[in-house]
Amino acid sequence: MSELRTVNSAGGIVGILGGMGPLATVDFLAKVLAATPAASDQEHVPVIVSAIPQVPDRTRAFRGEGESPLAAMVDSAHRLKAAGAGMVVIACNTAHLWFDDVCAAVDLPMIHLVDAAIDDAAAIVGPRGRVGLLGTDATLASGLYINRAGPKTGHLQWLLPTAREMNECVMPGIEAVKAGDCDTGRIRLAAAAEALKGRGAMAVILGCTEIPVVLDGAHASLPVIDATAALARRAVAWSRAQREASPGLAP
Repeated sequence: MSELRTVNSAGGIVGILGGMGPLATVDFLAKVLAATPAASDQEHVPVIVSAIPQVPDRTRAFRGEGESPLAAMVDSAHRLKAAGAGMVVIACNTAHLWFDDVCAAVDLPMIHLVDAAIDDAAAIVGPRGRVGLLGTDATLASGLYINRAGPKTGHLQWLLPTAREMNECVMPGIEAVKAGDCDTGRIRLAAAAEALKGRGAMAVILGCTEIPVVLDGAHASLPVIDATAALARRAVAWSRAQREASPGLAP
């Protein structure tokens, strides 16, 4: 542990608070690799992962139907810090409803996934563009994206799935991915994206980490903003900046 802490003091280790769900965590790791310009093992981003899938369900907690995930998330964040992480990211959209509480509890810098996704969306549709949003019931009902304060959020025009689309396409699609039925998940989620396009969306944010596992630009008829990939790119940028500032370490 002492050796790991020495590396962290100069090495920009990214702590990944995952497990929500497991496949989404693996997908996030793959996107960290894809976002890293590396010619050797040593040039890749150092990461530590806490993937504990027994975190209570975030959507049920938001509805008041289940236990809060906060304690389990804070435990994972402390585990990452103790292992040497210098920054933490949460590989789950809905879990960002507890972002501020986790950040305060762990006392490490954190990058907000929603900020990363909105920045990418605004770059595609423009500051007053029409952007669709796919996510869990809790992500949409909480206003996690729509109410996120920031210079690029105020004039975006948001388009959300209807209640029927949520019940028949989005939530069953997400649940299918979690259950390993990616083909069904892709069909249902692509239908929801197509419905948003039909109502005028210029692009759609994939605001649940299960969604980009099965839905990308090749399976949608409009531009998609992968919130997972947006967060991964910013985590890579943070790590590289830390290592560039540390003598003797490759970026």
